[in-house]
Amino acid sequence: MTGGAGFIGSAVVAALVARGHDVRVLDAGSPKAHRDGPPGQVHGVPVTLGDVRDRQAVATALGGVDAVCHQAAMVGLGVTLDDLPDYASCNDVGTAVLLAEMARAGVARLVLAGSMVVYGEGRYECPEHGRVAAPPRSVEALQRRQFEPECGRCGRPLSPGLVPEDTVPDPRNGYAVTKLAQELLARVWQRETGGALTVLRYHNVYGPGLPRDTPYAGVAAIFRSALERGQAPTVYEDGGQRRDFVHVDDVAVANVQALEAQLDGGATPPGRAAVFNVGSGRPRTVLDLATALATALGGPQPVVSGQFRLGDVRHITADTALIRRELDWQPRVEFETGIRQLATAPLRS
Repeated sequence: MTGGAGFIGSAVVAALVARGHDVRVLDAGSPKAHRDGPPGQVHGVPVTLGDVRDRQAVATALGGVDAVCHQAAMVGLGVTLDDLPDYASCNDVGTAVLLAEMARAGVARLVLAGSMVVYGEGRYECPEHGRVAAPPRSVEALQRRQFEPECGRCGRPLSPGLVPEDTVPDPRNGYAVTKLAQELLARVWQRETGGALTVLRYHNVYGPGLPRDTPYAGVAAIFRSALERGQAPTVYEDGGQRRDFVHVDDVAVANVQALEAQLDGGATPPGRAAVFNVGSGRPRTVLDLATALATALGGPQPVVSGQFRLGDVRHITADTALIRRELDWQPRVEFETGIRQLATAPLRS
């Protein structure tokens, strides 16, 4: 398990241990993810400090393992273009080193933490032209508070829908490009080694253990931190951005079922690659999330600012039919239950 001391990685470790698996954790202990320093163990599993860009550290960690769950990555949209080298290095060079060492060690099973960001904008329908790709939003349009994408052919407003896995990728920011590159590198490894590859494209993951007070954190952690300071959460654009919020425990179960399917020769046996969305399948707006958290914490209601980030997309929500069918997975944690839990659960410093 790479990145096994992180937010999602530690939840996956817990789920694997509960299923009786022997787990080995490799984590870089990045200060951006562990401001108080990395833990010595995760759910009883010792943490080996090591960077996936370090070939010797990876080679040592791979000794005797049956499968790799690759969670290690630099996450978030980023702050400025100055972040690009770190994103490319951590996510893509690190993945390339891991894959090369897996090939050398003969480890033939990989579950890769992917992301919905590879899709760019979600699926849209034009009333005149049917299914169309939403063009990138311009600074000028966003400054006019024209947040909804329009058809590139007729200019009419588009209706968002659920995004299936066969959607052509269209990454809209540097982080998204690195996540797509991870997938492409993994596919090269899969084809050349005949290994089993499962890519899990996470949608917006939330739950206990989110990182606290960092510009690289997800929106749920940013809202929660603001409310803890007694401040109203600030919602960008008009708050109507549709997302798919999925609980970290459900994401952990998806990883376990993907790994066990590989070990059993199920959905992705050796010689096959599969890609699955991991989400609730139920769209909610960013304002819905902020309002639910504010209500659960008894704090000030959200402020809709009209601010924007050019690399953000307007709507992206998951079609989860494939993972439900192929891996017999479905989300268990209801949004309302998960938000009440998030409101009081410890965040990670």
